[in-house]
Amino acid sequence: MKTKTRSDMRVIRHARLRKKLSGTAETPRMAVFHSLSHIYVQFIDDEAGHTLAAASTVEREIKNGLQGTCNAEAARVVGKVAAERALAKGISSVVFDRGGHMFHGKVKALAEAAREAGLKF
Repeated sequence: MKTKTRSDMRVIRHARLRKKLSGTAETPRMAVFHSLSHIYVQFIDDEAGHTLAAASTVEREIKNGLQGTCNAEAARVVGKVAAERALAKGISSVVFDRGGHMFHGKVKALAEAAREAGLKF
């Protein structure tokens, strides 16, 4: 029997979370993903299957001025920018989807920055 890797286990945890979480047009799902090199956030309406807003460290305007693209400092910047973009689209309340990652470090920093910028979840 093949053993499961860390990434396999994260996918299983994310699937388990997604059974309970779903985004609507009024309260979209704020999906967070981080790889070894970047951090990504999307605001998703699951009923329509559309991404309403997004932000990541791949974008040049976010990446400029950062020491690294996948650390807590970068997560704070992405969380703030993502919240500003969501508020500009009229999104004030979201359902937080941590993507199978533990709620500490980068994920927690991103969530706290989004809350400080005005999002409710």
